[in-house]
Amino acid sequence: MKIESKLESVRPGMPKRATCLALIVVVLFWGWLAYAVGINHMPVKNTIWALTPPIIAISLALITKEVYSSLFLGILTGALLNAEFEPVEGLVQLFPDGMMAVIADKWNVGILVFLVILGMMVQLMNRTGGSAAFGTWASRGIKSRVGAQLATMLLGCLIFIDDYFNCLTVGSVMRPVTDKHKISRAKLAYFIDSTAAPVCIIAPISSWAAAVSGFVKDENGIDIFVQSIPFNFYALLTLLMMVLIIFMKMDYGPMLLHETNARKGDLFTTGKIKQTTEDNRQEEKKGRVSDMVIPVVLLIIGCVIGMIYTGGFFEGKSFAAAFAASNASVGLVMGSFVALVITIAYYLIRQSLTFDECMDCLPEGFKQMVPAMLILAFAWTLKNMTDSLGAATYVANVVESSAGGLMGFMPAIIFVVAAGLAFASGTSWGTFGILIPIVVSCFHRVDPQLMIISISACMAGAVCGDHCSPISDTTIMSSAGAQCEHMNHVTTQLPYAMTVASVSLVSFLVAGFTKSAVISLTFGSVVLFLFLMFIRHRQSQK
Repeated sequence: MKIESKLESVRPGMPKRATCLALIVVVLFWGWLAYAVGINHMPVKNTIWALTPPIIAISLALITKEVYSSLFLGILTGALLNAEFEPVEGLVQLFPDGMMAVIADKWNVGILVFLVILGMMVQLMNRTGGSAAFGTWASRGIKSRVGAQLATMLLGCLIFIDDYFNCLTVGSVMRPVTDKHKISRAKLAYFIDSTAAPVCIIAPISSWAAAVSGFVKDENGIDIFVQSIPFNFYALLTLLMMVLIIFMKMDYGPMLLHETNARKGDLFTTGKIKQTTEDNRQEEKKGRVSDMVIPVVLLIIGCVIGMIYTGGFFEGKSFAAAFAASNASVGLVMGSFVALVITIAYYLIRQSLTFDECMDCLPEGFKQMVPAMLILAFAWTLKNMTDSLGAATYVANVVESSAGGLMGFMPAIIFVVAAGLAFASGTSWGTFGILIPIVVSCFHRVDPQLMIISISACMAGAVCGDHCSPISDTTIMSSAGAQCEHMNHVTTQLPYAMTVASVSLVSFLVAGFTKSAVISLTFGSVVLFLFLMFIRHRQSQK
């Protein structure tokens, strides 16, 4: 059956012209930078020019819809700026001090290994027919698109321990269900991404809570984190946004095209016909629901135990303290590896797969994760380039200089600055580390309540920027979890995230003067609902 897609009506020459024009602009800009930095020795470090590499990478990604070359050109810009446009030194900055150093980092290697193991487990579950069996079983209880979307959201909210774990687990479990109900992969990726960082940042027992509390020096970090939850408007309104678009049965922006095409059978909206079964092929075996449920349960248990083990739980620490001190990268690798071994043993005992079939799945699972791993490696390298140029120092100076007579406006200002920094760097945790100590030093003696609101604004802005950024690791992993083309996920999610960001900004303005979470959150919720009603009314008129 032919699958229709509105993307096929777009003239193919338009993206090529935009790409060529963008590349010409970048080359000309490099020429100017070479003259200004290499010859005139214009200062770059700790100035606004330190933000040049991520701005180039993100702009090119949004214009060309091609993320690999965009990230590489951003990295190359950073290497040239660090080397002051010396060619040999630029190569050193690009490879030994850049990509090779990033890939050799223990934390990064751990995340890459975790991705590979998850890919292997997904491949095993697909080969046994467990994914298809789970989809068939779930459709008996989930009989509508509303139910499938709501189930995806609820599962994402339940897996609040770690955002990386959330992205890949929710995608693996819910893909068969959402495919059955013709929900686009872009919509699935949006739900995964929106229940990853936004849920972790309001969950007191999560790796994110541990990270944030660690940045609050000379204060009770966990207590401040809990107090900040009602003021975290971006995270709370993101959850409300998902509920509203589910029950109002509405979409807008590029997501509307993806959902329209999904109802016709095209879950990907790539302009090409793609089969929607896992691995783009028909399941060869008739599996059981347990073939998927048991590995997922093993994965959850294994990762939780792995994380608390690295935090010292078995050495006498409490569960909360062990979680706060955990090494997520090591814990996730250890837990997922044990789950993988037990899963293979379970399949062999049940004779779901032969030993040769299990071994064949391992390289296939690795190959499945290569695109996500490549984007992650590039994104991490770009972040290191930006850090080495002193972008964090520049932003910190801007925030400190603004904290004078604008006290009531500071939560909104901090929200915008945090969102911009996280968007440019692709990291929430790095943004926390820069801004939270500044907020505490500025407000803890002057106005403790405003300090809580400003810390919430910092966390909300960091999650917002991370949510929108095409170079964010959680955005990349959400695409991998949903098996959605990365730039499709970015462009469809952006209008929704920007809607919530705009409402959150207004809510922080209200909170800065009222200092009331109830008034501010109620105001934001009403504004968000009215905006969606307005969009729905406009769509009905068309």
